[in-house]
Amino acid sequence: MKILVTGAAGFIGMHTAQKLLQNGHEVVGIDNLNSYYPVSLKEDRLNILKRHEKFQFERIDISDLAFLQTKLKDHHFDAIIHLAAQAGVRYSFENPQSYISSNLQGFFNIIEFCRHQEIKNFVFASSSSVYGNREDVPFKESDRTVNPVSLYASTKICNEAMSYNYAYNHNITCVGLRFFTVYGPWGRPDMAPLKFLDKISKGETIDIYSDGNLLRDYTYIDDITEGIFNLFKWSLEQKEGTHEIFNIGSNKPYSVLEFVENLEKASGFQANKKFVPFQPGDVQKTYASVDKLIEATGYSPKTSLSDGLKELSNWFKDYYSLN
Repeated sequence: MKILVTGAAGFIGMHTAQKLLQNGHEVVGIDNLNSYYPVSLKEDRLNILKRHEKFQFERIDISDLAFLQTKLKDHHFDAIIHLAAQAGVRYSFENPQSYISSNLQGFFNIIEFCRHQEIKNFVFASSSSVYGNREDVPFKESDRTVNPVSLYASTKICNEAMSYNYAYNHNITCVGLRFFTVYGPWGRPDMAPLKFLDKISKGETIDIYSDGNLLRDYTYIDDITEGIFNLFKWSLEQKEGTHEIFNIGSNKPYSVLEFVENLEKASGFQANKKFVPFQPGDVQKTYASVDKLIEATGYSPKTSLSDGLKELSNWFKDYYSLN
């Protein structure tokens, strides 16, 4: 199949494109290569993908519909996996406009392109942040998502609602994926796993929010990619107009302090900790139910936190040339 992967230079996008290529698919990847974090990391991810003869890359900002249509009009895609978005919860307080441009206007442009090109399979990234501050755990796809605590979460809830409209009115099979705290090699440097690893490797102090008691469902990148691939295959078997949302998480949350302890063991570095207040936009816990994922695909994430952090640490030391 020929598949459009948006956000192909991103953390999850690069791994997803690689998985599709390894399974014989042709991939056209697009990305705007913005400077939210170092572009050099994105370019290095793309260099990995460009080794595959069935990969093409186009530098496209999905918020520009006319340019998007012009650049992609001659392609005939069988499916779209939409992973491009302005990421980050706290950054939405600094630059809210970027979330509107990318996560709302950009999402609309991609799904409109899907409709006009008569592409009937659309898989897209949502987020665990849509659950807000819930007490009942684990989080289930059937839980109500009406109280987002960040603009980022609000845009993801809107994406899920917009996709339902397109599934219902235009017979596009739409599958939304709620990712839970993804980490691993080639990860985003703005997220806690890599940010912590970078700081402790330099002997710098790391900020621990809310006494380190926040719970997070850390999910290794290979488990995320395997979940995406399995749900993509599942979507191809559904009748047109199907709309479903799935969690992809480890189903085993850890406190931030437990995470740091595991990171110290995996990396061999010692963390200097500074405890700071709870931050706006954060939630107290994330905890994925993966029953629906297992029922649909037979797959559930399997990588332990200790094994995943060893892989992350080894990649980090190699990529940044540390001893």
